[in-house]
Amino acid sequence: MQGSFQRAASLRPVAVDSEGPAKPRHNAFAADASVSAHLNASLTDSDNAPAVRLLTDTLQEATRRNASDLHIEPEEHGWRVRLRIDGVLHEIPQPPAHLRDAFITRVKVLARMDIAERRVPQDGRLRIATSPGRVEDYRVNSLPTLFGEKLVLRRLDALPTDLSLDSLGLDPQQREAVDAAIRAPHGLVLVTGPTGSGKTLSLYCFLHMLNNEARNLCSVEDPAEIQLAGINQVSVREKAGLTFAVALRAFLRQDPDVIMVGEIRDDETADVAVKAAQTGHLVLSTLHTNDAPAAVARLIDIGVEPYNLAAALRMVTAQRLVRRLCVACRAPAPQSAAALRAAGFTDDHLNGWQPFGPTGCAACHGIGYRGRVGVHQVMPVSDAMRELIVARAGTHELARLAQTEHVATLRDAALARVRDGTTSLAEALAATEVA
Repeated sequence: MQGSFQRAASLRPVAVDSEGPAKPRHNAFAADASVSAHLNASLTDSDNAPAVRLLTDTLQEATRRNASDLHIEPEEHGWRVRLRIDGVLHEIPQPPAHLRDAFITRVKVLARMDIAERRVPQDGRLRIATSPGRVEDYRVNSLPTLFGEKLVLRRLDALPTDLSLDSLGLDPQQREAVDAAIRAPHGLVLVTGPTGSGKTLSLYCFLHMLNNEARNLCSVEDPAEIQLAGINQVSVREKAGLTFAVALRAFLRQDPDVIMVGEIRDDETADVAVKAAQTGHLVLSTLHTNDAPAAVARLIDIGVEPYNLAAALRMVTAQRLVRRLCVACRAPAPQSAAALRAAGFTDDHLNGWQPFGPTGCAACHGIGYRGRVGVHQVMPVSDAMRELIVARAGTHELARLAQTEHVATLRDAALARVRDGTTSLAEALAATEVA
């Protein structure tokens, strides 16, 4: 295992307080003298220990391949390490079985977690000095399993650096609708989708666009993963009583212009968010639903009154992330006309056209994909839609109205990415599978 990765001598773990904020990749900071001193103190005589070398090699590989997460998974007779790259887990060469416990302990020490406690989950954070002028942050979580503790390290520096609206992959019509909604003086704007679909990043892009000295912007997140200068960011601490709803109420006494709520999870948070949107504030938040029309039913189920929701809701977007084909090795992937029609393409699309598919090369490490791009359903809330919301119309009725108002579905948006060669048909269909 140690010989499979090229070791970077400059890569050194530095333990930091688990309560400390994550530093954004787009605002990298220099390692000062105190960081260097802490770094040297943390390694001392153990610098040449096999577990330390293995951790160094593994983190270097994660950085080289731009992984978002590392999974350290104990098994009955060994363990495995997997990297999540562009949303998909890839196993790396199996590490020596006898280093498992030392490796896990090493991570827990650096993340300032209790190494004696193996019965309950823990959270921590560690900082990695990858060079004299650059550090990376990892969020660490441990979980007791049958064969030992599983660790997941979220690589916060893998977050995208471009926070412009253009980076989201919206088509011109969608971008115009989003721009109009987030520039409105008040109202509720929701971003929906499953975990890992890039919802929070979209909210960061909205905040980045609105951020100027004339506005007071506040956000409450669980946790705050990117620091944005000029925005008052709060991390939820439920054990201390600092919940989304508590932070929201405090924000309303802070004269805010824009409020971001990381997620609407319960009736209390939903009620405060909707009322804030009705009283002159722009509220941005996320919700777990499959598409944009379903967000209305979800909020009503949580306990929001339809007339309040109709008055507050300005726009709902749904999104997914699809992997980009590697431009260095993508190749035509002929499909039958019947298969393409079944996917949703029309005869006009099929005239002399075939989709691209993955091949695999050195540039993409043999995967065939490199990076991800968003596909979106952007649904502005029209007057006709407000009437349906007040009447407690179902999701299907709202979806039919959205279609008549020329709101593209997620599947439509994904197929557009197939047509322009950005992704493969298989990837588009998997990301927008209809239940």
